[in-house]
Formats: sequence, structure tokens, C-alpha cells
Amino acid sequence: MRGFKGGMFGGGFRMGRKFAAGDLQLVILALLDERPCHGYELIKILEERSGGFYVPSPGVIYPALTYLEETGLAEVEAEGAKKLYRITETGRRRVAENREMILHTLAKLERIGEKMAYVKRVFESDRHGADEGDDGDFMQDGGDIRAARMLLRSALRMRYPWSKPEAARIAAILERAATEILQGGRPETQG
Repeated sequence: MRGFKGGMFGGGFRMGRKFAAGDLQLVILALLDERPCHGYELIKILEERSGGFYVPSPGVIYPALTYLEETGLAEVEAEGAKKLYRITETGRRRVAENREMILHTLAKLERIGEKMAYVKRVFESDRHGADEGDDGDFMQDGGDIRAARMLLRSALRMRYPWSKPEAARIAAILERAATEILQGGRPETQG
């Protein structure tokens, strides 16, 4: 399967492994710079920030944490059966050296999370009937229409942000659709 580069979520994330090992290690260090965490907490933080798009497995997180510990970028404190990971001063320097890339990557994850949340809201609102503000009877018999509205909203959201020419193209498509709906299948009248 092809990745999302230039696709639905943009930004070059691939299916499967979303990060190169070194990038993931830097992101983990940045998260540890925010606060000490257990491996499971790091998985949850990445899942939340990406809106469920990226949920690293323990088989990815724990080897990365082991590497960070072995290279002196993080240290571990045993808490019973759990391990609490903390960033070291060397790790903080590594984060500072790579701050721009880390911020870019975390921002990308959060943008994807926002898009995922939006798509989820669209699906939820259409699954439960008319949108807020719609007359409840308006869509009573409109299962096909509801599905088409959902598809339209998703398409618009995924194309956003758009350039001025792209906005003009989309507006023209929507205007043509509105005109056809208003005509009710009748040919345009000459006037």
C-alpha cells in the first residue's frame, strides 16, 4: 500500500512504520524532556497526539527506549515491574540540537490528529442523523444524501488548505451542483 505522502494526510508519513528509528528516538527524547514516562505512557501520548493515526507497538517503543538508555540519552528507574524513563543532560542537548525537526514532527502528528478527529466527527454526525442546526425531518429519508454530504465534507477537509485557483475550482463545482439541485432536473430556462 502506498504511503500518505501528498495523500490524505500529507507530510510524508508511510503506512506501517511511521518514523525512521532515529526520528522516533528523538521524538521520545522530546516527550521525556516534557516529563518522565513509562513506555506504555509514551505509546498513549503518541496515539493521542496523532488522533489514533500512529500507535507504536511495544516492539517499537521498548527497543528505542533501551537504545536511549544504552547511549546515555535516557536513564531508567525501576518502579516494581515497571520502568520509568527520564531524559539525561546529554539527552537534553540532543533535543536542543534537533529542536526544529522534533517540533516539525510533533506538529505534523498533531495536524494529523486534528484531521482524524474531524473525520471522526463527520462520520459520527452522519451516523446519528442530521447535523446540528439541521431540521431533523430534513434528512429523514436521505441515507444516500447523507452519505454524499459526508463524502463532500471529507473531500473538502482533506484538500484544505487550498490555493486561490484550487478554491475557485472547488467553488465552481459546488455552484454547479447547487444549480442542478435547484433546477430539480429541469433544463435551464432561457431568459
